[in-house]
Amino acid sequence: MKIQSFPSISDANAKILILGTMPGAQSLTLNEYYGNRRNHFWQLLFAIFNEPYTTDYQEKKSLLLKNHIALWDVLQDCVREGSLDSAILQEVPNDFTNFLKAHPNITHIFFNGQQAAKFFKKYVTVDNNYTLVTLPSTSPANAGISYEGKLKAWRQILR
Repeated sequence: MKIQSFPSISDANAKILILGTMPGAQSLTLNEYYGNRRNHFWQLLFAIFNEPYTTDYQEKKSLLLKNHIALWDVLQDCVREGSLDSAILQEVPNDFTNFLKAHPNITHIFFNGQQAAKFFKKYVTVDNNYTLVTLPSTSPANAGISYEGKLKAWRQILR
């Protein structure tokens, strides 16, 4: 099945870009980044910024913008059955050349998992002005790392 990613959540003040690979099936159904309630992404971000967690999607988006974070996916579209990144075929990357030009304050790009980093490095070349950091995937499929372990790693965003 051919699927498409969402538009970025971003504004001109973004200093950090967090990249996933492609929304999973539940996220696509809900039309929300990290819509799978078992995915730790939103819980981790609210914990990192010492904010009370909420399921309200508008408040989630506001948390990102308030903390100068842009959120997007590496891939614009692909063919995939199910939600696993390992099942991605016929991938097409998003337009990072224009995105980064439109967001000149971004200095750090964080990848939500190895697959996001892999696809980014396959299709995108950026200069040394950017710090690239691969973080553990927040996906429930990444059960090898505890929530606490993910939280410790994801705190790098604060530096």
